[in-house]
Amino acid sequence: MMIRQSPLFLGLIQTSLSKVSARCLTAEAAYALREDEAMPRHEEYANIDWNNLGFSPRRTDYMYKSTCASNNTFEEGQLIDYGNVELSPAAGVLNYGQGLFEGTKAVRGEDGRILLFRPDQNAIRMQIGAERMCMQSPSVKQFVDAVKQTAIANKRWIPPPGKGSLYIRPLLIGTGPILGLSPAHEYTFLVYASPVGNYFKEGTASLNLYVNNEFHRTTRGGAGGVKSITNYAPVLKPLLRAKEQGFSDVVFLDSVHKKYIEEVSSCNIFLVKGDVISTPSTVGTILEGITRKSIIDIARDLGYKVEERLVTIDELMEADEVFTTGTAVTVANVGSVTHNGQRVEYKTSDCGLVSQKLFKRLVGIQSGKIEDKYNWVVAIH
Repeated sequence: MMIRQSPLFLGLIQTSLSKVSARCLTAEAAYALREDEAMPRHEEYANIDWNNLGFSPRRTDYMYKSTCASNNTFEEGQLIDYGNVELSPAAGVLNYGQGLFEGTKAVRGEDGRILLFRPDQNAIRMQIGAERMCMQSPSVKQFVDAVKQTAIANKRWIPPPGKGSLYIRPLLIGTGPILGLSPAHEYTFLVYASPVGNYFKEGTASLNLYVNNEFHRTTRGGAGGVKSITNYAPVLKPLLRAKEQGFSDVVFLDSVHKKYIEEVSSCNIFLVKGDVISTPSTVGTILEGITRKSIIDIARDLGYKVEERLVTIDELMEADEVFTTGTAVTVANVGSVTHNGQRVEYKTSDCGLVSQKLFKRLVGIQSGKIEDKYNWVVAIH
């Protein structure tokens, strides 16, 4: 009894326990390194201000990675710690812009479930884009599984219900080195994520759009109908010019007749006239947005007539209501459009706004508050 209470004996026990703990931690870390898996974080929520997320990248915990080489099949992917990606300076994506990206979201339902919205459609769209860009692409199953893994691994970064979402960005890039113009011989499929709030700095306020006559987003026969990374840098110049003048975003016209509206910089556009909703048809120069497709289905089920057709700038200026759609923006009401010095304002405060009805129905489905009769929502926890 006296020996057990002696300072020397107690010191030996503490030293031994410390060594055992150190060995356990070392073993756990070694196991994680050996399996190339990051050690899990167990906090329910990350320590950030959920009320002021904005739309900018935040470093989360994990990302997903898979590569495809000579056999044209993507290997089984794995989660790795979020971090930088090493590329050859001759990588196809760096030299010839061989790359695609997608965007989807995970939200936390009131019942604690993690909900995804139509990730299979993102997978199909990536495959269509990959075929256009001469790239190998992951299967729909692997794509959806990668999105699920990324969402679950970064669960603590999914905002509380009603505070935002976890924006998930799948990337497909040509990582194989090439010098002459040709498809890369290796492709990498990455999925990372970041918690986000509203896309536009205006938050939920109405947007003020500017119609650009000088620049064009895409041309017939180009890659405007797929989500190629090469479609976005060219819109930066007109977008920055518009923002310097106080506008929210830019409306682009077709490059041939220069009178038909096509897209806003990163989202689709709709106009309402009476009980008819019109949106430009996707004819190769316009991205077929997943939110766009969903809104069309919802609107028709609510009794609206929806037209997918060529829409002139004159029709836009004479509309009763205008709104945009996209994964990042969801449904955003437009307060005004300016074209050739003429500014037209639209309904924004009427409780009967078509855009608000569609927004509430869509978000209700995405968050699990409204029955999903379309089977669009994928619950993963």
